[in-house]
Amino acid sequence: MKVIEHIVNAKNPLISFELIPPKRGGDIKSLLAVLDEIIKYNPPFIDITSHSAEVIYEETPKGIKKKVKRKRPGTLGICALIQNKYNIEAVPHILTKGFTREETEDFLIELSYLGIENVLAIRGDDSGYDKPIPEGRSKNTYAVDLVKQIVDMNHGKYLEEGLLDARASNFCIGVSGYPEKHFEAPNLKTDILHTKQKIDQGAEYVVTQMFFDNKIYFNYVDKCLKAGIDAPIIPGLKIITNKAQLQTIPKNFYINIPDELSDEVYAAKPEHVMSIGVEWATKQVEELLNKNVPSVHFYIMLDSRPITMLMKRLKLF
Repeated sequence: MKVIEHIVNAKNPLISFELIPPKRGGDIKSLLAVLDEIIKYNPPFIDITSHSAEVIYEETPKGIKKKVKRKRPGTLGICALIQNKYNIEAVPHILTKGFTREETEDFLIELSYLGIENVLAIRGDDSGYDKPIPEGRSKNTYAVDLVKQIVDMNHGKYLEEGLLDARASNFCIGVSGYPEKHFEAPNLKTDILHTKQKIDQGAEYVVTQMFFDNKIYFNYVDKCLKAGIDAPIIPGLKIITNKAQLQTIPKNFYINIPDELSDEVYAAKPEHVMSIGVEWATKQVEELLNKNVPSVHFYIMLDSRPITMLMKRLKLF
């Protein structure tokens, strides 16, 4: 079932999750343990992040050597596992950065073979590696270009014309939204117009960047509606679990952490921080659900502990 169908047909609150693949050469057991824990909460879908190649510097006997690697491969395999073992809709992230349009088309075809019909189309983070584009290949520059490519495939239009027996794909396309604006946008108004372009091109729902103040989300939704965006806007949440995140989250995601939350975390003993983060997220979820949001989406990486604590407090399951 498509994500948009889950949202439209939902009779109870929907809680979805986003996971990250293990590092290159790592053990998938940690991810399986997380999956075994979160499926208790009946997620309608689970997102799996995707990662392009990046520059890595390694020390060798001959000195420092620059290599280009994908630190977290495995998105396709994990999605196949979620879809076919756990019978939960898998939503792989499709990136513009680090991939040619031809590579993207191949990846989408493989997803279609597996019966995966939901994707999240995003530009992706700057990995520090500007991949050279071979002659005869092309690339998508922005997420809206990627949405167009997927929509074209849904209409049976592939990069190579005249393919024999080429069938139209059937992807439901989600895109990202930024309640505090994308860091490259000059202002929120402009950023929302970019989001509207993605919806107008064929995307069906929006998942927001994490936020810690619900007023920011409600303001964002109101502005999106006024701009003509009528697609569901799913709030994305993150649970603070350690003090270091007070620096890393604003630095990496360009968002604000409210004074009340940061002050409480700074003053707490390290072993109490997760409980503070869970309590804060609990209040966020309760208010969001009371306002009838279409779903709540949690960025959990590979740690299910805070989600388990949260669910016990919410008593939804």
